[in-house]
Amino acid sequence: MAHFRYFELASEFQQEIYRLGINYTFSPKTNITAGLSYATADVVYDASSINLYESRFYEDLNLKWNLNKFTTKHRFRLEQRFIHKNLTKDQFQHWLRYDLNINYPLSETWSAFVFNELFLNLNSSKRFNQNWTGAGLLYKWNQKIKLKMGYFQIKTPNIVLKRAQLGILINTDFSKQAI
Repeated sequence: MAHFRYFELASEFQQEIYRLGINYTFSPKTNITAGLSYATADVVYDASSINLYESRFYEDLNLKWNLNKFTTKHRFRLEQRFIHKNLTKDQFQHWLRYDLNINYPLSETWSAFVFNELFLNLNSSKRFNQNWTGAGLLYKWNQKIKLKMGYFQIKTPNIVLKRAQLGILINTDFSKQAI
C-alpha cells in the first residue's frame, strides 16, 4: 500500500507512506495484519518545514459487519515508531489508533462514506495526537480501481486543517489468483 498526500492542489508535500503487511483471516468479518511501513511527513502540515522520517512496525485487528446496506469497519492498530526528526533527533514511540469507517452504496458504482480515526501517542503525557474525520463519495470504476472524493479534516492539539480529498484506490489483492 502507498499513500501520497499533498495540499494546495498537489503543490505542497504533506506525507507519503509505504506499507507492507501480512494478513490472516479468521472469518469474512475478522482479520489481523502484521507489517512494517516507512513514512515521510511535513511536520507543520500547513507550511513547508523539515521533514520527519519514520520506520514503523504495526499490528491491526480489523472487524467488519453489515447492517442493512451499511458496511461498518473497525480497525485497531498498534504501532511501534522509530522516528528521525529534524535530522538530529531520534525517538521511539508506541501509538494506538482506532479507525471507524461506514460505507453506504448509492448505486452499483457509487457509494458514500464517513470515517473517523483517533491517534494516541502512548509515550506522551498528553496522549491525544490527532483526529482525522471525513466524508465523501467513492466511484467504482472497475473491480480493481475506485476514485475517491470528499472532505477531510485533521485536528491536532494545535491546529485544525480542512482539506478536499481526491484519491485513486487500486486493489492489489492477488490472493485469489495463482502466483
